Amino acid sequence: MLKRHFDGLGFKKDDQKKEKSSDIWDDKEDKGFPAVHDCYMIYGRTSTQLTARQRKWERREVFAARMAVPQYLNWSSTPITFNQDNHPDKVVAPGVYPLVADPIIVNARLSKVPMDGSSSLNIIYLETLDLLGIKRTQLQPSAGRFHGVVPRKKALPVGRIDLPVCFGTVANFRKEVLTFKVVGFRGTYHTIIGRPGYAKFMAVPNYTYLKLNMPGPKGAITVSSSYEHAYECDDECVEYGEAVENSTELALKLEALAAEAPEPKSHAGSFEPAEGTKKIPLDPNGSDGKVLTISADLNPKLEVVLVDFLRANADIFAWSPSDMPGIPREVVEHSWKFEPVPSQ
Repeated sequence: MLKRHFDGLGFKKDDQKKEKSSDIWDDKEDKGFPAVHDCYMIYGRTSTQLTARQRKWERREVFAARMAVPQYLNWSSTPITFNQDNHPDKVVAPGVYPLVADPIIVNARLSKVPMDGSSSLNIIYLETLDLLGIKRTQLQPSAGRFHGVVPRKKALPVGRIDLPVCFGTVANFRKEVLTFKVVGFRGTYHTIIGRPGYAKFMAVPNYTYLKLNMPGPKGAITVSSSYEHAYECDDECVEYGEAVENSTELALKLEALAAEAPEPKSHAGSFEPAEGTKKIPLDPNGSDGKVLTISADLNPKLEVVLVDFLRANADIFAWSPSDMPGIPREVVEHSWKFEPVPSQ
């Protein structure tokens, strides 16, 4: 169906497109509007947890006829712009480092809150709730899993909670209530504010300047971050992610080794070794009868090294109590103090 649709639009065939593609890149000095030869689309939806009735209502709302009198959102009258007044003293690797804000959530200023425009959720960690003094009983149930936070895994939230979030200063500030998904796994940030937070505050980010502008009661509010702080947060996040990945790989390797290892032979009620042993004389030139008991399945090279080591340290072995002089009596002698049961 899609093929017929694009053929009807008059797009070129594959071989014609290949011939044309070389011409597009040859003329690098062309400043005109580019000619469109292809149309690529991404199919998918985020509202996978909606019921059939909710999806029907969502569709009606999206495809509703344009209203004769537009209804403007709150705070939409304040223009949000960026110019040279917002330009930082230095710009390092534009677009590489995260935009990390420091809003006041409840009554605490959290200094490690990334403004993630690619996230459709606001996320907060259980550790952060503990720092804020919020009890687990205040959480509300939350249905549905989400993806993208834990690599290659679905994340199931512990619950959700509504918390007041404040940006700005005493002279000019905005306070809104945001809904957070509460997660039980650890993270390097205090919380993550996604697109719902942007929409609630009508905020506009600038990832080049590492600044966030939003309308306020006394004009635009600018939330700034430093490249130094962004670098430290990003570096900590990368190191933590690598540590988690390495620990996961190590756990998988240990599980594989444990599965491959043979089960040891058990000898109930016996102190016999679980594998074959053999006796080696402690002094190959002596006749005192002192022997060493080692495994009979050792590698020949390892057996030579082990026997040489034991013979070189023969003076540490105790063959009788007389070989242990100087040990205090309180070390080897123990007593059990208990109150006698009175006779009845």
